[in-house]
Amino acid sequence: MPQLLLELFSEEIPARMQGQAAKDLERMAREHLAAAGFLPEALKTFAGPRRLTLVAEGLPLAQADRKEELKGPRVGAPQQAMDGFLRKAGLTQDQLVEQNGVWMAFVEKKGRPTAEIVAEMVEAIVRGFAWPKSMTWGTGKLRWVRPLKRILCVLDREVVPFSIDGIASGDVTEGHRFMGEAKPFVAKDFDEYVAGLEAHFVVLDVEERKARILEGCKTLCFARHLELVEDQGLLEEVAGLAEWPTPVLGDMDPSFLDLPPEVIRTSMRTHQKYFAVRKPGQAGLAPHFITVANIEAKDGGKVIAAGNAKVLSSRLSDARFFWDEDVKTGFEPWLAKLDGVTFHAKLGTMAQRVERIVALAGEIAPLVGADVEKAKEAARLAKADLTSQMVGEFPELQGIMGGYYARHFGLDSEIASAIQDHYKPQGPSDAVPTAPLSVAVALADKLDTLVGFFAIDEKPTGSKDPFALRRAALGIIRTILASNTRVSLLRTFRNQLEDPAQLRSKWDYEGTAHYRLAQLTSEIVTFLVDRLKVTFKDQGKRHDLVDAVFALGDDDLVRIVARVEALDGFLKTDDGKNLLAGYKRASNILKAEEKKGPLPEGTPEEPAADSAAEVGLYQALRLLDRPLKDALAKEDFTGAMAQLAELRGPVDAYLDGVFVNDPEHRDNRLKTLAAVRAAMGQVADFGQVAG
Repeated sequence: MPQLLLELFSEEIPARMQGQAAKDLERMAREHLAAAGFLPEALKTFAGPRRLTLVAEGLPLAQADRKEELKGPRVGAPQQAMDGFLRKAGLTQDQLVEQNGVWMAFVEKKGRPTAEIVAEMVEAIVRGFAWPKSMTWGTGKLRWVRPLKRILCVLDREVVPFSIDGIASGDVTEGHRFMGEAKPFVAKDFDEYVAGLEAHFVVLDVEERKARILEGCKTLCFARHLELVEDQGLLEEVAGLAEWPTPVLGDMDPSFLDLPPEVIRTSMRTHQKYFAVRKPGQAGLAPHFITVANIEAKDGGKVIAAGNAKVLSSRLSDARFFWDEDVKTGFEPWLAKLDGVTFHAKLGTMAQRVERIVALAGEIAPLVGADVEKAKEAARLAKADLTSQMVGEFPELQGIMGGYYARHFGLDSEIASAIQDHYKPQGPSDAVPTAPLSVAVALADKLDTLVGFFAIDEKPTGSKDPFALRRAALGIIRTILASNTRVSLLRTFRNQLEDPAQLRSKWDYEGTAHYRLAQLTSEIVTFLVDRLKVTFKDQGKRHDLVDAVFALGDDDLVRIVARVEALDGFLKTDDGKNLLAGYKRASNILKAEEKKGPLPEGTPEEPAADSAAEVGLYQALRLLDRPLKDALAKEDFTGAMAQLAELRGPVDAYLDGVFVNDPEHRDNRLKTLAAVRAAMGQVADFGQVAG
């Protein structure tokens, strides 16, 4: 069946926009084709520095004839409603059919040529494309990320004719801007298109460009006995900068290697898009770099390497100047400057934030086995490097540079590490701090952020999270779980919010402080638990169990997770599955009886000996009570589940063999079912467990 090939050729597309642009092009094309009744056998998009490409396989040359069914007004509706429907449908009333008291219209539509539909689709896509930033140029009003130069659009090897703001479609595109003859060439289908691009020094697929870059970098490193410092983010970016990526190894002045390696890598990565290298098995960096050129130079890249080395030397000379000036200054002057740095208009200065973090770090330190005074000192110094010259130039190095400066000034190594690690983890792949002092300061920093912004009602909404509170919450969760920190979140948040220094204007209305305190504390804990559910979901675990455990009112994340994991294991067994089913049956009976009136209160009495099922469950509940409480008190949740498993047989026998609503025994039997629910409710709210 026919193939559709579309290319939108423009000036350079920013690398950070290319991936999403390819996804948006695919999504919009699928929607338009589906609306026309087309379901392509395959559809794929590509993005590069100067082009967006789409290929769709298996489209018909014409749309099939269609019969549309339109529902009109009810019979007897006002004439005004009928007239409006007839105008919309383009019909007369005698063409309508009455069905079940409603006027129906059956409209037959002749199929249109696919080329016409594609032409309309491309124009709609181009005019409605959601670039993060776009521009107009020349005398037209068309907006695109950069000036749009060509539109290649062919269906079944024939040009789909249309024009958008003077840009006519065709079957011509062009290759690399500089290499080869740089002349336009004709492409009638995708195979010709890919072969033509390759012949004109363009690699279409971004995955192939990334593979070429990695392979080229590793080959250069192998030849010089070096090792590439891999950087996935940088690889993604440079693959969007070059159509014909060609790695080139350059040399840097070895004297710069006395700078912190993070400074060198940041200068390379952020400003120059270079990869760093090192000697295999050695710490630190080697005095070389790899840049990715967009051409194959005749001299093997020597001139390119020399030019890039000069630029890097200038950057690193600036970095050395910042280092030298910073070590003349020190922490105390930097701390004094924090008084003039606003953290947030409603949350005070950065110096005030530091005061809060210091107090909180002192509270957390004993919980993680850290020295209280060291924790306070590390927290006091953690934000100082924000006013240093190095961090002013390289904001990505905040915290990291504080650690280096602390070691340079001879501070305690634990304090230096806590300063360096207190922002961690900054993403799902980032390591969490493990040293007790680092854990205390990292938790204090993130907890202050979370509480502060919730207190001023700057909570995340939908997809918007301007203060990265979801990231802070995930960082708190990962750090607490990795360090096995036992902390009551409710008490911690309440203490923070009650501290007058936390927020001097936190209450909206006089007299509502107590209510707002309870509400805020609950909201923040719930937000953290929701993030925990996201974490479980991402790990492929049952996140519905988090709600079942959280319903017990527990706010210790370590204990919540231990309960959830034990519950998950229990529910995978036959005893667990059957007991859950029994719990739901018992709960349904209790709910139904509750609608008739209040349930009987108290503990069940020992039933008559002639009712074996009743006696069995009564005895099982008595035998369960103490061992279950002991297991829960010791936080032996696996043991608690094993105790619950003993109920499985008696509960099944009771529900299958006992008539609960027998008038003579109803109250006692309902008390027995309530006792089952209460016993299981000590472990989790099984009513919130799916399945």
